[in-house]
Amino acid sequence: MKDTYVLDARTATPHFPGIGRYVKNLVQAMPPLLAAEEELAVLLDPQHSGQFVQEHVRRSQIVHLHAASSPFTLQQQWQIPQALRSLKPGNNALVYHSPYYLMPYFLATPAVLTFYDLIPLFFPHYVSPRARLLFRFTMRMALRTAQQILSISQSAAQDLAQYFALDPQRITTTPLAPDPCFCPQPQAEIERVRQKYGLPAGFFLYFGINKPHKNLPALISAYADWRTKAALPLVIAGAWDQRYPESKQLVAQKKLAEAVTFLGSMPDDDLPGLYAAATAFIFPSRYEGFGLPVLEAMACGTPVACSNTSSLPEVAGDAALLFAPDSPSAIAHALSQLMDAPTRLQMRDRGLQQAAHFTWQRTAQQTLSVYRNLVKNPAGP
Repeated sequence: MKDTYVLDARTATPHFPGIGRYVKNLVQAMPPLLAAEEELAVLLDPQHSGQFVQEHVRRSQIVHLHAASSPFTLQQQWQIPQALRSLKPGNNALVYHSPYYLMPYFLATPAVLTFYDLIPLFFPHYVSPRARLLFRFTMRMALRTAQQILSISQSAAQDLAQYFALDPQRITTTPLAPDPCFCPQPQAEIERVRQKYGLPAGFFLYFGINKPHKNLPALISAYADWRTKAALPLVIAGAWDQRYPESKQLVAQKKLAEAVTFLGSMPDDDLPGLYAAATAFIFPSRYEGFGLPVLEAMACGTPVACSNTSSLPEVAGDAALLFAPDSPSAIAHALSQLMDAPTRLQMRDRGLQQAAHFTWQRTAQQTLSVYRNLVKNPAGP
């Protein structure tokens, strides 16, 4: 008989790219850490799991548990517990791990929940009052169901504990990490990406979505005020939400069309080369549950400047230039500092060291420790 840890991978779809990467990396890193009396089961939605199985979980030591209900349906409230019960007779202990707050809320099995951020509550203008109410209700249900919560940063853990009045002992910080593909790139790869997107020899880079908390207008305003004839161009990459046109409007208003380039979405395979091609990476976000792009850029050897708010100082350590995100002069000062070659070299070395502290093996080991503690004490702390 084995202890079985069930990782719910139903949200590992293109609709949830961040959660998909989280689940993928846990699935890849955890099996070598399992003891002989332990096994990992991956809960899959057969309608959407084909590619995920093919790419990430086709391994003999991983059990594939199929359940046809989506996280967005009521059916999961009885189908998932039924699927979990099917494992119980042949196993010693069972722990269920949901990487998303839409989950089965009536479980006889000890449960773990991964928490990312409170953006729908901290930035209420993103969503309708009905959606905020639904988020608050379903999050409370998830927190009531889970004996243990995994938070992707200490900052996010503090937000969660304060907002929902949780016992901090129920929360364990298990940081994210860059994918192994994010590393210093060969010159040939840098040139390939540069030519593909028509990039200049040197540029400042922002990568991320354009939602208001990302604070792109502040970066563009600071860049406009700071820019000189010798200044580097600014490249903005990442998925574009048409509901928030302010950044592009500001570029037009400031007459920056020749200096600011919007690349939009791009394949994951091009991201390491994009980071490595940049002279420096700028991340002005007002709030992040973790801020993974900061680590991705560092892992590629790119100097970083980022906001001094939420989780970003925790993630960046002393390896980034920090600035107040609502101060254009502070952002402009960071841009000026990054024009200095010795400063960039120092930040590059620090960034590589900082990024090396975050690995999926370490995160998987911390996650596994939470599972094992729940086996010993199913009621939690």
